[in-house]
Amino acid sequence: MKVYSWNVNGLRAVAKKSFFDWIAYESPDILFLQETKLQEETLPPELKNIENYHSYFSHAEKKGYSGTGVYTKKEPDEVSYGMGIKEFDSEGRIVKLRFGKVIMFNIYFPNGQMNEDRLKYKLDFYDALLDHLEALRKQGYSLLISGDYNTAHNEIDLKNAKANENYSGFLRIERDWLDKLVKTGYVDTFRTLYPDKVQYSWWSYRFNARKNNTGWRIDYHFVNKEFFPKVKDSYIMNDVYGSDHCPIVVELDI
Repeated sequence: MKVYSWNVNGLRAVAKKSFFDWIAYESPDILFLQETKLQEETLPPELKNIENYHSYFSHAEKKGYSGTGVYTKKEPDEVSYGMGIKEFDSEGRIVKLRFGKVIMFNIYFPNGQMNEDRLKYKLDFYDALLDHLEALRKQGYSLLISGDYNTAHNEIDLKNAKANENYSGFLRIERDWLDKLVKTGYVDTFRTLYPDKVQYSWWSYRFNARKNNTGWRIDYHFVNKEFFPKVKDSYIMNDVYGSDHCPIVVELDI
């Protein structure tokens, strides 16, 4: 099974490019999208109803903001949204699919760059999510946690580490949470399989960043360590354009 994750930075915008052709060519088993920037009333039928796929969307209360979407060939046993916490669920950041004892999360993690309040919101979201994951893990579920985490973990994960250490996205306090996630028993599939590979998943639209490959790796597929033996591969699709992010893929033997 191939699970793709892509922050499209506006689903309607990317749909005007080569989105439909790309889906037809890649034929993902599951496609997670972040930052769809849609509401139910602004979701075009051609995006809701792609042939051979079931689709599920979570929308923010604020128009044109945040939002997540899923396309899946196989119908899940259960679909749910959010964590049951109003302040986080109102931004449409999580769609969960359950297939038997496997739960897959599509998450658009908050960005903390705006101000101190948003940084606190981001860190509180992180902590609430880990509590949520651990509750499910203790029930015996295997977990895939995919999406735009909005934090580069280590210096290898961004081009200019020293210059960005005082900016949200590479603050020590944000990176500490990723350390905590790993210590709690979750695995960064790409970095574990490719410990020395320098590759990015996001580039600023400024300063020809993508052309110069001045990027950040902030999109991840994490799994709980018990589930990691089912991971066959994890990779980044740098040749796919249409957004300031590119898709990332995890192959699972399930």
